[in-house]
Amino acid sequence: MTGIIILAAGSSSRLGKPKQNLIFKGKTLLQRAIETAIASVCEPVMVILGGNAAVIEPTIKNYDINIIHNPEWDEGMSSAIRTGISGLLKIEPNIQSVILMLCDQPFTDTYLLNHLIMANEEQGITACSYNNTTGPPVLFDAVYFNELLLLKGAEGAKKVIRKYPDKVIKILFPLGSVDIDTIEDFEQLNRE
Repeated sequence: MTGIIILAAGSSSRLGKPKQNLIFKGKTLLQRAIETAIASVCEPVMVILGGNAAVIEPTIKNYDINIIHNPEWDEGMSSAIRTGISGLLKIEPNIQSVILMLCDQPFTDTYLLNHLIMANEEQGITACSYNNTTGPPVLFDAVYFNELLLLKGAEGAKKVIRKYPDKVIKILFPLGSVDIDTIEDFEQLNRE
């Protein structure tokens, strides 16, 4: 079984308002991410909230998901990952792998999430490849959970990916480079 953790705890400081609630094609970015995750073979689906949770949570309360609040969200991405992995292990102690997904990559689709699972090898990491880098969405086998739980500060899961290059399978996802960090990014997305 593969769980999925949607990382949505950031405060969107560069954007100036919660990116999770930006409307794209009739739904918020976070709603789109949740619906994509629910339609995949992954379960359980978890959403990690932090900054702006009070205005984000009402927009997702009707989904059959696990919402976890990250009290240390201002520490950075690592705290959201730690909160997600800890929460996942409480719900499913025998979970075999997890996909870490962002809510601000609007072109992530169900096919891609399922492809990450199908392409993964035992004790492997399957990451998306775009713009000469590897990144989310990314699948980690359970053997990496302890290392994910040790992440600190602003560092994300890329630290674990770099540590095990021989275990990483890359999936081409050119549109993975489209993420929303600024108003200009969002305006560009809506022009496409």
